[in-house]
Amino acid sequence: MTKVSRRDFLKLATDSLFALCGMLGLAALLRFFDYQPDPPPPTNFDLGMAANYPPGSRTVIPSIPAILIHSKSGFIVLSLICTHLGCTVEVKEDGFACPCHGSLFDRDGNVQRGPASQLLQKLRLEESPAGNLIVHIK
Repeated sequence: MTKVSRRDFLKLATDSLFALCGMLGLAALLRFFDYQPDPPPPTNFDLGMAANYPPGSRTVIPSIPAILIHSKSGFIVLSLICTHLGCTVEVKEDGFACPCHGSLFDRDGNVQRGPASQLLQKLRLEESPAGNLIVHIK
């Protein structure tokens, strides 16, 4: 059995640590370049056939979040995002209420009480040739 000097042992240990740090750094770099970002959220939502929403109906669409309102004048879609600071408003019998800061909106999305100063955003809605309702949020 050969005896290893202290100097040779320390050199071997130091070289081994440098090699290990280099491999870990290379692995982190490869992982960084292999990063796959999440796909962007959808901007169009197919709500199905317009016939599924009878006149007078108010249908909450939690995936957007929005509410589809079918009135005598046709369909409208209101965003359920409060125009004050972006909280999701709650649907009430007489309108909408923001649980974060207390803003109130009527059934048409108009501000009844602040701190919100703008009405709820109307989202673009179109009917496809097949009769499906498509909501566009951008």
